[in-house]
Amino acid sequence: MTFPHAAPDPAVHTPGRTAREGGPQVRPIGTITRGTTGHNRLRRADRWVAAVYGRLLRAHDAPLVVDLGYGASPVTTLELFDRLRAACPAVEVVGVEIDPERVAAALPYRREGLSFVRGGFELPVGRPPVLVRAFNVLRQYGEAEAWAAWDTLRARLAPDGVLVEGTCSEIGHRAVWVALGPEGPRTVTFAARFTGFDRPSDLAERLPKTLIHRNVPGERVHAFLRDFDRAWAACAPYRSFGTRHRWIETAALLARDWPIPTTPPLGGRARWRLGELTVAWEAVAP
Repeated sequence: MTFPHAAPDPAVHTPGRTAREGGPQVRPIGTITRGTTGHNRLRRADRWVAAVYGRLLRAHDAPLVVDLGYGASPVTTLELFDRLRAACPAVEVVGVEIDPERVAAALPYRREGLSFVRGGFELPVGRPPVLVRAFNVLRQYGEAEAWAAWDTLRARLAPDGVLVEGTCSEIGHRAVWVALGPEGPRTVTFAARFTGFDRPSDLAERLPKTLIHRNVPGERVHAFLRDFDRAWAACAPYRSFGTRHRWIETAALLARDWPIPTTPPLGGRARWRLGELTVAWEAVAP
């Protein structure tokens, strides 16, 4: 399934040198989201991106990062910019929103290296991005549309680029995201505040659209979450040392049977202690 390009739209906003220059402009591909956002909502994902893909960003002279569908407020784009600038001072960030009113509201926050444009899955930016973050964007789409959006976005990445697509709760205490390269999905990461769940499978409600309807018996992701809960239960004696320690021991136990990275940058105690756990995509793929 592909998204057909529509007729040119003279209202498409492409300011500065970050927008595609030359050629006809097209209507943004996609539909307007609810726009729900908030301060620090995506902190867990930002922290992970900086740690896991900071080296990738630093390998480029002026890496371009796109924040797709930032919502009614540009606050999470501003936070992404600040966090990635700390890891890679040369990074440039473009916030892309399909709602022209949201773009207009964000324009006063522009600064050197940070801009905002109107657009959708077509990514109206001047060069292939090294990284695209798309959070809580595909939640409203059907599963087939979500797969198609993945294909559309992956095709626009730099040759070594990555797409980080996921969903989080309203205040960011639960989140799940997938990292994809041009070749396809690579990993799935589960992240939570230690006071934000009773058992790991509570994160199932934040599975990306390509997986959320697959959490049923017979599917890999269901088996993974079942074993995650079992490992969590088996590590209950560690709760006397705190939930963080219990999570670390759960991750180590689960890694015996599932392809969970146990060394940096994707895994190991340094990541697990933050309430993260990453598993290879192939292990949970439909």
